[in-house]
This record gives sequence, C-alpha cells and structure tokens, in this order.
Amino acid sequence: MAVAGEDGSSRSTARGERVVSALDKRLPVSQAGREFLRKAFPDHWSFLLGEIALYSLLVLVATGVFLAFFFHPSMAKQSYTGSYEPLQGVLMSEAFASVMHISFDVRGGLLIRQIHHWGALVFVAAICVHLLRIFFTGAFRRPREANWTIGVTLFLLAVLEGFCGYSLPDDLLSGTGLRTTQGIVLSIPVVGTYLSFFVFGGQFPGHEIIPRLYVAHILLLPGLLLALVTVHLTFIVYHKHTQWALPGRTNRNVIGKPFYPQYTTKSLGLFFAVAGVLTLLAALLQINPIWAFGPYRADQVSIGSQPDWYVGFLEGALRLMPAAETDVAGHTVVWDVFLPGVVLPVTLFLVLYSYPYFERWITGPAPEQHLCDRPRNQPTRTALGVAAVSAYAVLLMAGGQDVIAFVFGIRLEWVTYTLRTALLVLPFLAYHATKRACLGLQAADRGRLLEGRAAAEVRQTADGGYQQARTLLPPAEVYRILVRDEPRPRAHGTEVWRWFRKHRIRNALSRWYFGKRVELPATDWQRQRVELVRAAPGAAEEADDT
Repeated sequence: MAVAGEDGSSRSTARGERVVSALDKRLPVSQAGREFLRKAFPDHWSFLLGEIALYSLLVLVATGVFLAFFFHPSMAKQSYTGSYEPLQGVLMSEAFASVMHISFDVRGGLLIRQIHHWGALVFVAAICVHLLRIFFTGAFRRPREANWTIGVTLFLLAVLEGFCGYSLPDDLLSGTGLRTTQGIVLSIPVVGTYLSFFVFGGQFPGHEIIPRLYVAHILLLPGLLLALVTVHLTFIVYHKHTQWALPGRTNRNVIGKPFYPQYTTKSLGLFFAVAGVLTLLAALLQINPIWAFGPYRADQVSIGSQPDWYVGFLEGALRLMPAAETDVAGHTVVWDVFLPGVVLPVTLFLVLYSYPYFERWITGPAPEQHLCDRPRNQPTRTALGVAAVSAYAVLLMAGGQDVIAFVFGIRLEWVTYTLRTALLVLPFLAYHATKRACLGLQAADRGRLLEGRAAAEVRQTADGGYQQARTLLPPAEVYRILVRDEPRPRAHGTEVWRWFRKHRIRNALSRWYFGKRVELPATDWQRQRVELVRAAPGAAEEADDT
C-alpha cells in the first residue's frame, strides 16, 4: 500500500510538472515570477505613501462589498419605520432609509460604514501626499512622465469616487452638496442647462441621480481605479523605483530589499497597520452621522454644511468669489460660480498633467533620472509646490468660514475679507520664503563641506582664544550633498548673431527656474565621480561608486 501511494504521488507530481512546463512554454510565468520576486524595493519611509493608498483602496473594496448588500439606490419615498425613534414616520427616500438600516439594524453595519468613510478620506489623502512626494523629489521626470499622468488620473478618479459615495445616503448634508454641484453645472455657458438635465434626469433632484451615482460608485469608477492601479504598478516594476543618493546608488542601478521575503513581510505588516488604524478611527471617532442631519429636502439647508476635505477647496473658492455675472447674447454667465466651480478645478488638473512636460521643456534634452532630488536643491520647484499648498489651505479654510466666524465670534464679512487677502498674499510670501530657505539650506551644505561638522570639544588657539573643534563630514554625507541634478539655464536660440532670436520665453523661464543656486566646493576628482554617478543608463561604464 505504501508503494502504491508513493507511485500515485509520483505520477501526480510528474503530471503537475508537465502542466506547469506547458503553461510556461506558452506564458513565461516562471521567468517573470523570478524577476518580480527579485525586484528591489527602497527602504525609505516616503516610498510607503503609495502603499498606504493601495491598502486603503483594498479596505474600501472589502467594506464596499458588504455595504452593497444592504443599500437600496432608490429615490422612491417611504415613511421611516426603523429603530431610530426621532425619525419615526418621517418621509424619506429608500436610499436614506437603507443607510439608516445599515447604521442601526445591521450587526456591525455602522462600524463597517464608518471604516468605509474613513478609508475614503485616508485613500485620497495618501494619494495627495504621494503626489507631493513625487513632485518635490522630481520622481516625475523622464522616463516616468506617463506614470505621473496615470497618478494624477487616479487622484481625479478618487475624488469623483469619494464624491459619489458621499452623495449616496441622500441626507441633508450630501443633498446640499448635490445642489451645489447642480449649480456649478448650470453655470457652464450655453450647455449648462442641458448638462444638468442629462446628469439629473430632469429637474433637480429628480429620481435618477442616486441610481446613476450608485452605478458610477460601485462599477465604473472602481473598475477604472483598479485598472489604472494595475497599469501604474506595472510601470513601477518596468521603470524601477527612484532612490536617494547614497554611496553605491547611481543613476544606473536600484538598491533595496527584494520583494520576497523581506519586502513582502514589511508590506503585509503595513497593510494590517492601515486596516487597524482605519478600524480604530471608525470605532472611536464618529463620522457622517446622517441621523443628525435628516433626509434631504430641497427647501432646507443644514447649518455648517461642509463637504469632505478633498473637495473643500471648491467650497472655499465659491464662498470667496465676489458676486459677478454678465449677459452675453441672451445668455447669463455667472462668473462667481463658473470661475471657482469649473475653471479652477479644470486649471488645477491641466497644470498637474502638464507640469512634467513644462519642466522638461525649460530644462532641455536630459538623460533618464532615477535619483531623487533633495527639495532644497530645486528651490523654484519646491517654492511653487509650497505656494500651491498654501493656496489650497486658504481655500480649505474658507470652506468653513461660517464655522470660524461662529466659534471665534468674528463677523463673517471680516473672515471673508481676511481670507480673500490671504489667498492673494500668502502664496506669494510662501513662494519667496521657501525659495530663500532652500538657498539658505544649500549655503549651509556648502559651509559644512568647507568647515566640517562641529565636534563636542573646545580647543585653545595659539593667541589664547577658544574655538569649537570641527571634524570632516563622513563620506556618505559628502556623497549625499554633492550628488545633485544641476541643470543650467537654457540659452539656445537667442545668440547675438541671429536675426530673429527664438525661444526667448522658454529661455527666460529657464533662467527664472534654474538661475539661482549655491555652488558647492568640490575637487576635480569629486566632480568626475558625481558625473559618473549621475550618468544615464548605458552612458558610462559601471564603476565602484563608493
């Protein structure tokens, strides 16, 4: 019997090997698997921001499937007969009633619903911070422009997905947000009315908007998100990660932990940490209590109506914009809604999509870049990013101007005028302060290279004075400071011998962008080593870069 068993297992093993071999001949599974398992992942904490977004998305998918079993996407009216007594007998939509059922009558329903909501907030926040990390470190440069475009598209889809889910309960708060959205659509000249009728299926609110948002929320947008996440990760595997300049790391290699087993273990730990933190947030901090708002009614608006943070800047822009409208050929253009509600977000995403190509245009021909920039070494880019974040912060604060005025006992007009002034002044101040700070940090790096690091002792000089002893910087620190991207302002096309000086605008922008930097002291040998480290793949022979 034992022999027969062994023979049976041997035949099964041989059969399995034949199946795997046949599949591998048609699909190079084993080769691709070996290469993927050997892929190097960086150790720095900043590279985990994208994974936080990915794991938040997984939590959203899991909790969303649970909620989909109980949610009814219908605008049909019914009287509430559930467990929450203050709303007993109140007329409401089936969508609102089903969310109340999830919150009070489904075991664990409120916890899962709050995990879902907190997961959405963390998901969009992680994407934003991840994009900021890529922007400030220059990780969008060649050959990663396409992946930057995919990342911005993921951010746009995440915002739309969050807004659709936020609107589904049909409570007074989300209904007010939908009413605001309809007003923004109506402000589009000429076609706004037609678009509003198409989106809402007739007069607002109609009976079609919740079912349409539901289909977009559980089918269209998640499908696009998952597909683009797959493409995004494929590009990361193909192009490899960027990395910080440290000894041994060059523009032609990638150093890190292999995917299996080291990185897999750490990544699984991060997944459970993200899921645990979201569960704690849901259990300890209440979010979106729709029973406190009540069902949506077109003749009511809840006090202190603010949307989720990722669209709060639109709310703030609408509140800060002065009233203005123009009649043109029988059409009324409502500028105080059209500019902040349509032009502002469109401009924002156009800038995000085009920025890598703008920087490449003013930089000129450049090799592939696989080393991260220290933000201080690109002062103009860093200053622009900080100025944009400061403008966003002002708009986000303006979205709660009524709450600020009420809590601090300040007149609403004063809060509005102050925030309008801050929106114009703060980004300008933030830009110049950040640029000066970056140049100051570069000067500090230069001083450390020249004078070394302060030691923990004091020495007496020959003339009887005292001075703090200094030691040379360690080689790793010198490497980190000296290895930096140093594009020069462009001048091609504006030579004095030309009759027509081309590219004046481009070269002027290049001078503004790259004209100011602090030169670092380096020997000829060090400069040669830096050039070798920064050489593009295939442009130089591998050498010992330590």
